[in-house]
Amino acid sequence: MAKYKIGIIGFGKIARDQHVPAIAATPEFQLAAVCNSGGGSPPDDVPSFDGYDAMLKGVADLDVVSICTPPGPRRSIAAACLAAGKHVLLEKPPAGTVTEVADIAHRADAAGKVAFATYHAQHNAAVKRAADMLAGKTLKSLTVTWKEDLRRWHPGQDWIMAAGGFGIFDPGINALSILTRILPQPVFISAAELFFPANRGAPIAADLTFSTGLATDGQLVGELDWRQTGPQTWSIDVETADGTKLTLADGGAQLQVDGQPPFVGPADEYPDIYKEFAALLADGRSKVDAAPFQLVADAFMLAKRTEVAAFDF
Repeated sequence: MAKYKIGIIGFGKIARDQHVPAIAATPEFQLAAVCNSGGGSPPDDVPSFDGYDAMLKGVADLDVVSICTPPGPRRSIAAACLAAGKHVLLEKPPAGTVTEVADIAHRADAAGKVAFATYHAQHNAAVKRAADMLAGKTLKSLTVTWKEDLRRWHPGQDWIMAAGGFGIFDPGINALSILTRILPQPVFISAAELFFPANRGAPIAADLTFSTGLATDGQLVGELDWRQTGPQTWSIDVETADGTKLTLADGGAQLQVDGQPPFVGPADEYPDIYKEFAALLADGRSKVDAAPFQLVADAFMLAKRTEVAAFDF
């Protein structure tokens, strides 16, 4: 029997496609309510509400909420849910600003509740294997190539290209979350150029330069672009000082080391998120990692801004 009744706040595409089946596959959870539907129908026999206040009142025995709204309102939603005695899981990016992430962590601690800021790309088996292989090594070179088609993955979602919507860093934070998970040394943004469409408030592409602050640093760069058509590219190439060469491809799902046949893990990012969440709940321990989000903020802080052609869906 499920231990935790869970409600989803922000029932859009990612909630329907990923969270619902992952919850169904995790015996510790039972989906008990959804709210703020993005136009799709909730699963059969699951109550649906117009807003999270109505959901919290209508299903008083909820234990947990998964917040899958756009990042802007997440801090206020999380604060209300924690005050109502609910544990919270946060989709990525975890909030609208880094400071808000710290506030959520503080409120969870004060309420004696668990908060879990999730980055689904970190939950690939290939990413975990890469982290183990790189442990104790020294980074020499790094190339991040994260190029996809905005119209394909976020059709008509104007909010994502508005100021505060993160633009290319909505998918780009996946790459940064992999870096903070696998690299043997902390990595920093040392320079950036962000490319803003003339009619939008968020960048559609970014060129990043990284640094570890070590004398062994070679070329450490990232190219993120939301204007890619045709094949989509999500890859990270790493070389260490001892000559190990490693490539994570397909968003972290595939690992190739020194030219050997690739390791491909199971497609279980979101089930693994909920498996870890169940363990955190059992331990009464929060996990609110802001490191990938901090790199996004640092890129905005340091970046040269370049205007490019207007973008329309």
